[in-house]
Amino acid sequence: MTSPTLERPSSTSTPNTRIAARPAVPPELRIADNPAAAVLRSATRGPIFRDSAAHTTGLSIATVNRQVSALLSAGLLRERADRTASGAVGRPRIPFEVDTDTFATVGVHIGATVTRIIAADLSGRILGGLEIATPQAGQDAALTIIARSAKAFLDRLPRRRPLWTGVALAGRVDAAAGVVDHPRLGWRAAPVAAIFGAVLDLPVSVSAHVEAMAAAELLLGSADEQRPGSSLYVYVRETAGIAVTMHDRVHTPASGPGSIAHLPTGSEVNCACGRRGCLEATVGEAALLARAVAAGIVPKREAPRRPAIADLYRAAAGGSGPARELLDERAEILGRTAALVRDMFNPDRVVLGGQAFTGYRPGIDRVAQAFAKNTALPSADLRISRFGGRVQEHAAAVTSLSVFYADPLSAMRRATR
Repeated sequence: MTSPTLERPSSTSTPNTRIAARPAVPPELRIADNPAAAVLRSATRGPIFRDSAAHTTGLSIATVNRQVSALLSAGLLRERADRTASGAVGRPRIPFEVDTDTFATVGVHIGATVTRIIAADLSGRILGGLEIATPQAGQDAALTIIARSAKAFLDRLPRRRPLWTGVALAGRVDAAAGVVDHPRLGWRAAPVAAIFGAVLDLPVSVSAHVEAMAAAELLLGSADEQRPGSSLYVYVRETAGIAVTMHDRVHTPASGPGSIAHLPTGSEVNCACGRRGCLEATVGEAALLARAVAAGIVPKREAPRRPAIADLYRAAAGGSGPARELLDERAEILGRTAALVRDMFNPDRVVLGGQAFTGYRPGIDRVAQAFAKNTALPSADLRISRFGGRVQEHAAAVTSLSVFYADPLSAMRRATR
């Protein structure tokens, strides 16, 4: 990802959110049964004929024709006359597909230390992005810096019309109001939607990031990858969290997602809450790296080349026994934790996401072994997220696209008003 130099506002600069911002629009983390949504979704993976769309969606050909006409008029679909079946007798059959060239949405994942800003087309394909350090300023100033960085990034895509902004982050998210409590960053009732709406002048949806990651598995995969039943999504990187998908929607409690941050692991690592052995304090990247530096596994360096978690991975790959032991210990804890939570929910499948699982590839087998050893239930469908090390980007993308996937015509009217 490229990281252009961006002009940053002063720490006291904030937009006039009371009069300039649009209201927040809650994300739709589900597969909708809206006919227009079904037809749009059928076209996200490339050209499709109307009769094939009718078969895929279960709609009548007359309903498909009406929805295709409406979506073509809105500019969300386009016909592909160049893909017309050759040699056909009678009226030519012209396939249609999602217009992936005209529009873009902007997605932002605000992490504890790193923020990712991406642009996506209407099929969910990520067009490009950048990373910035998450500003360690007051919450309004930090959000303004990130929003202005997103706007500067969008300005580099002049041929695309931006439609929507999606922001995914940890903490307690009030999606209806677009405000967030984020203890890790020290934010309380942070006006995420108001500030992004004022800076970018686009509709804004805000989502708890682990719920958005689960929604990405649901909404951004092909129809062939969708399976009925329930899924448990477990995420660990700097923060840890879980989300549950039931059939065609992500469970989104009104009070916010559940937390596994302080789940006891049995370790002796001190947590900021005053206890020992809490999950995030034990397996979070910063905490793990600090232990590696303190033990001399990773050399201590001063700015600008500070130690990074990749240094620990390189040490393990280079044959360092202590590095491997530390990472194996983390893998064991991750596997035990996933097994414990799986036994509580008993889902049909378990999806593991986040760089704690994917950053150190040799650890994946150890996670699976610890999971199998510690679950009290029969063997489970255990898998790594299809998005690998890009789960944060796809969480941001799906937050920016979910309203279109639920009710595309209404979303388009709202985006272009």
